[in-house]
Amino acid sequence: MPGDRSSGRGSRRVRVRSARGRKVSSTRWLERQLNDPYVHEARTKGYRSRAAFKLLELDSKFHLLKKGSRVLDLGAAPGGWSQVATGRGATVVAADILAMEPIAGVTVLQADLTDPDTPARLKQALGGPADLVLSDMAAPTTGIRAADHLRTLALMEAALDVAEDVLRPGGAFVGKVFQGGATHELLARIRKNFATVKHVKPPASRAESVELYLVAQGFRGRK
Repeated sequence: MPGDRSSGRGSRRVRVRSARGRKVSSTRWLERQLNDPYVHEARTKGYRSRAAFKLLELDSKFHLLKKGSRVLDLGAAPGGWSQVATGRGATVVAADILAMEPIAGVTVLQADLTDPDTPARLKQALGGPADLVLSDMAAPTTGIRAADHLRTLALMEAALDVAEDVLRPGGAFVGKVFQGGATHELLARIRKNFATVKHVKPPASRAESVELYLVAQGFRGRK
């Protein structure tokens, strides 16, 4: 993980001046990127996104990635999580509705989870039951927190549908939700099908972000 995440210690904070034609929000985003230690560390280590560190931190806590395991990464673009998983010796299938640049050692599929042919394509690419299904998918934000939460939950449910179809007994699922977590109905479903379920905010998740990750382990098998 990035060594010094404190503000002002060891390095001077970069400030970005407003420019003509640039929105205030764009200036703030640029300043945040320039001062984010995870962004710098991702570039240093060759990860495609700072999100790679979220999976590294989740794996450190829950021991999700194992050498030789089969991992399905849903909503994988730009590929940071797939890079981490294959770097830990897993066999990785990465799927996204968007086109994605190839990653060495990773099978990349452009696929829509709502397409009825997608589950069969994913199973064929995996070559057997998955040990871990990952989903960092989130709907584009609208600024209306309740609506954004519901739309991201819908993606989470779609990912869970796939996970319950492809996971081996004992497997694990990780999916993104927003603050408030999963609904009671969704949690009841997950708790029925997995031995343990936890909501986690990894350190690499920005302090102002409302994202959480649901980590479900010990899949009991499809009912």
